Amino acid sequence: MKQPITDTTAIYKGIFDIVRCVPKGRVTTYGAVAKAMGLKSGARMVGRAMGFVGGEKPPVPVQRVVNSSGHLSGDNGTRQKKLEAEGIQVKNGKIVDFKKLFWDPVNEIEL
Repeated sequence: MKQPITDTTAIYKGIFDIVRCVPKGRVTTYGAVAKAMGLKSGARMVGRAMGFVGGEKPPVPVQRVVNSSGHLSGDNGTRQKKLEAEGIQVKNGKIVDFKKLFWDPVNEIEL
């Protein structure tokens, strides 16, 4: 059984690593990233981590992380433009065909 990570810096690094794996043209959720990290009720922590990606190398594609219903949160204008540049349609702040575009890190990457 994996030992839980308690160091915030290590948790954020893990979150960033997972989000970097989300392919262009796909999206995931805060909760899915939290689950992949083994964080119980960690969606909010993932959201907080997305606020600290400035200057990270390689960059973290924050725009690809949305809420559980496919809605954008945060700076929707910038995120929407980035998603649309990747071929993802957004209507009224929500990903069109969210279920089809959803990328589940638990099933997609080996952690």
